[in-house]
Amino acid sequence: MQVLFLVLNKVECLEGILENFITSGIKGATVIDSMGMARVLEESGSDIPFFGSIKMLMHEKYPYNKTIFVVIEDNELETALNCIKKETGDLTKPDVGIVFTMPIGYVEGIKHK
Repeated sequence: MQVLFLVLNKVECLEGILENFITSGIKGATVIDSMGMARVLEESGSDIPFFGSIKMLMHEKYPYNKTIFVVIEDNELETALNCIKKETGDLTKPDVGIVFTMPIGYVEGIKHK
């Protein structure tokens, strides 16, 4: 098992991703509001200089991004990625998001498939 994290900057894709998860049998995702480091420092009025490229990466329309995490079986990874990319398109493009997984050593409280 593993936990999949998606930090989604393209927040207009959120509902579609979750609907894709459900129709693909992936359940139990959790969604939280999150904010990137550059945005936090900008809003705090930090004296740390921001380069133009960093400001360009920040999503001005939405001050927050969404972080989705979900526990999946190893064999569900490709399905989960397809659910995400169906909505977001190419994750390597700027201001879309980042996805990564981490192995789970222990889990309790969810029904195993």
